[in-house]
Amino acid sequence: MSAANTIEPVIWEGSPSQWINFPTFLLCALFCWLVLPIFYAFWRWLETRCFTYSVTTDRIIMRQGVFSKRTDELELYRVKDATLLEPFWLRLVSLGRIVLTTSDRTTPIVQLNAVPDAAKLREEIRRNVERLRAQKGIREMDVGEVVR
Repeated sequence: MSAANTIEPVIWEGSPSQWINFPTFLLCALFCWLVLPIFYAFWRWLETRCFTYSVTTDRIIMRQGVFSKRTDELELYRVKDATLLEPFWLRLVSLGRIVLTTSDRTTPIVQLNAVPDAAKLREEIRRNVERLRAQKGIREMDVGEVVR
């Protein structure tokens, strides 16, 4: 049981699909006779396997690292915009990328790469962002030019 389960309900939990490594795997397969590409392909597979996302009703938790681990958290009320990207090669396998623009200083842009049902997950994130902002009384204020 992860720490997120004890605090708030988990909407989605998983890792990026290995399909994001397809170009790398293809090149490494073409040059496998050099032996070194085999180790590079294995390392890319391992890095992707050790990267996990936990999307809860209040935050997004990203854990990454093979030997040393790093955990980043993003409070959902800090999300300014959510973009869904569905490149052709990911659409072929029903995957997408969610790009979140945030007001967080340490992670101004968060990407959830190669996730299944990306449109549904993006909508769920957006719904929880709005709920949290209303609950906390937070409004988005962008400082820009003043037009006279």
